Amino acid sequence: MPTPSLPERRRLLAAAAWGAAGTALGVHAGAAAGHPAGARYTGLATLEAFAAEVAQRHQLPRRWLLNRLAHARRSDAVRRLIMPPPAGTAKNWRAYRERFVEPERIGAGLAFWRAHDRWLHEAEARYGVPPEVVLGIVGVETFYGRVMGSFRVIDALATLAFDFPPGRRDRSAFFRDELAEFFVWCAREGRDPLAPLGSYAGAMGLPQFMPSSINRYAIDFDGSGRIDLDASASDAVGSVARYLAEFGWKAGLPTHFAATPPADPGDLAALRERDIVPAFSAQQMAERGAGLPASAQGHDGLLALVELENGGAAATFLAGTTNFYAITRYNWSSYYAMAVIELAQALKAGR
Repeated sequence: MPTPSLPERRRLLAAAAWGAAGTALGVHAGAAAGHPAGARYTGLATLEAFAAEVAQRHQLPRRWLLNRLAHARRSDAVRRLIMPPPAGTAKNWRAYRERFVEPERIGAGLAFWRAHDRWLHEAEARYGVPPEVVLGIVGVETFYGRVMGSFRVIDALATLAFDFPPGRRDRSAFFRDELAEFFVWCAREGRDPLAPLGSYAGAMGLPQFMPSSINRYAIDFDGSGRIDLDASASDAVGSVARYLAEFGWKAGLPTHFAATPPADPGDLAALRERDIVPAFSAQQMAERGAGLPASAQGHDGLLALVELENGGAAATFLAGTTNFYAITRYNWSSYYAMAVIELAQALKAGR
């Protein structure tokens, strides 16, 4: 999932803005603590304040907002699913990869490619993103439309906005922002906020865009007069390609190069300090002891030394380019990005 969908820094800035507003309004994580599972979000002071703020900020009818919010229900399944893995759970890239780069998903991706080849190539012509990369994202996100989520989006977003679970970094402000964006989208498109279904985090459609990403990046790629990320593969394809282009995708640039880590722990720590953010030239990485192939040594952009853990086995290392980083704007995870890339490679080979 996008979760998916603005770069993390911009998302956090938006969340911080809502957090400040929420504090002033008395809206905060746990404000609805103890709200029974499955109960409606109705009559809460937090909702009154939220509706007033959203109505003023986005020029939406306050009564309409309150009416729809009154039908939202708390979901304990959402609260459970948003939690991180138990402490001590080992990351394993090879096991993660097997979930996505497997024959059935590759076959479904090739069928999707055959059915929508025209739109995939139009997206490449307009945005520079190859068909297989777009397909890699749609395949990882929803198995080409097979798994698009069964939660009512209003329930998922209201639960995470007003009943965010303790035990992890509080993101209730971010989800309040997404709930506001959801209402903006519903009002613009003439949709009933009680109808759309999506993931436990509120992501929707073939590409699993969060509401803010739908509002900012989704496009009517087939010219039908309406953006439909659920049923229109063309709109989904164009929107994914546009999203990556907006976050720095460069046509013809590799996503990554093979790499070996420095032997010195200090050098390794220095190169890993920025995580997946490209921050070092090829020369700087080599000076720190990282091994790079000849193709990477001539790269004139910045690179990130990316580490993929393999459980108890030796980790896999690579040098990620700005295109690798662009994929992580969809999901802040090097494992996710590499799964997209390797599924894309398998699909291209299959063609």
